[in-house]
Amino acid sequence: MGGRLVVVSNRIPTEAEPSGGLVVALHSALCAKGGIWIGSHPDLSEAPSAQLQPIGNEQRYTRLAFQITQREHEEFYLGFANSVLWPVCHRRGDLVDFKRSFQNAYMEVNKRLARLIVDVVEPDDLIWIQDYHFFPLASELRKLGFTGRIGFFLHIPFPTLGDLGALPESANLADWLADYDLVGLQTRADVARCLEMFRSQNQAEVMLDGRIKYGAQVFSVRSFPIGIDVKAFARAASQTPTGADLGPDMRGEYILGVDRLDYSKGLPNRFRAFAQYLEKRPDKDRRVSLLQIAPPTREEVMAYKQIRSELEELAGRLNGTHAELDWTPLRYIHRNINRDLLARLYRGARVGMVTPLADGMNLVAKEYVAAQDPDDPGVLVLSHLAGAAEDLTEALLVNPYDIEGMSDALSQALDMPLEERKRRYTACMDQVEKTDVNVWCNSFISALEACEAPLGWGNSTMNHNPRKTLKPAT
Repeated sequence: MGGRLVVVSNRIPTEAEPSGGLVVALHSALCAKGGIWIGSHPDLSEAPSAQLQPIGNEQRYTRLAFQITQREHEEFYLGFANSVLWPVCHRRGDLVDFKRSFQNAYMEVNKRLARLIVDVVEPDDLIWIQDYHFFPLASELRKLGFTGRIGFFLHIPFPTLGDLGALPESANLADWLADYDLVGLQTRADVARCLEMFRSQNQAEVMLDGRIKYGAQVFSVRSFPIGIDVKAFARAASQTPTGADLGPDMRGEYILGVDRLDYSKGLPNRFRAFAQYLEKRPDKDRRVSLLQIAPPTREEVMAYKQIRSELEELAGRLNGTHAELDWTPLRYIHRNINRDLLARLYRGARVGMVTPLADGMNLVAKEYVAAQDPDDPGVLVLSHLAGAAEDLTEALLVNPYDIEGMSDALSQALDMPLEERKRRYTACMDQVEKTDVNVWCNSFISALEACEAPLGWGNSTMNHNPRKTLKPAT
């Protein structure tokens, strides 16, 4: 394959050397293969983008940004993407806030972005689209005649068949996904849910080789569990001291939670489980703390305002009940923390508590494992509803709705003998290394390259035009 790699994501890094596992992996792939990274400009515009704009100073590949307006930010991003698709995918259909203008804006942005993309791509380029903001982007590219390979990766859970009923009839995931050549999902369970959706469609057929035939299109759905840059994160954690450099309050035992402030993360139940642990602990002089770091996200959405108020109330009640003059059992930090500091906090935590109600993967779980001291590792308490639980089976798996069960798991983790901690850590670390983010990135690209030429595109019986007849977008 001689084409370039074209990555499309909602956000795009602007710094020369990006940080963060996913961003670094995509950056490395683009540096090696050459290509284009297309993403949303950090600044809103007064009018929709008429063309892609160069952004950043990267020389080894091209970074191009599209701008959206304030209205599109409210209706495309906050509206359909995060008030409709996000709750549907996270099994919270009760939180769907749907307005017809939301879907209109969602489709408008995807159609405009497709027109901008076809102006800069070549027929043999590989296009790799990231996440739920752009479900229909392949369909729009096909309508404009692009015949090359297009892959899609969903970073969040795939919705259940029942939850899909909360979507408007015109938002047909089956139609949208069938226009890709390769659909990547986080877990085997996600693949099963996706296949269930297609089996419910009269025009769909699961072929003997595992691919799906949907009308004239044939495509693949596969699991590609995402990971972290294991070596880099383990190095950062091991080269920084713990304890004294974090302040005197961090020298004792503590449980660590690191999550964006999102209703899918199960934080209220986590606080309740910790409160129950404090009430039930046999040694009342043992002062174990919970440090919860929860940076803000999507604060304009009502559901996020509500979860913040609930957590602040729970935190105040817990500390009011259990705190001493010289001890605050729950420290709740509602802001971003430097990544190097996080590595130190992970390594020093006796327990890493990762208890989402639904999660595509949850990289915090893998970061916690990678940061541990092999000679004295902590214990991961992990929700069985997180994608990471599919492989990290030696973590203490819990039901995030079971307050008492999570409380008991905290007691077990805090009292776990060293040999058992080492055994569980070794098994988890082996899985974390097998799913390193570079393995994820390279395996997806290789699978997309190996896809057969799309069936039907450019065929005279199709409504789509051949790629070679593309005209500049107007």
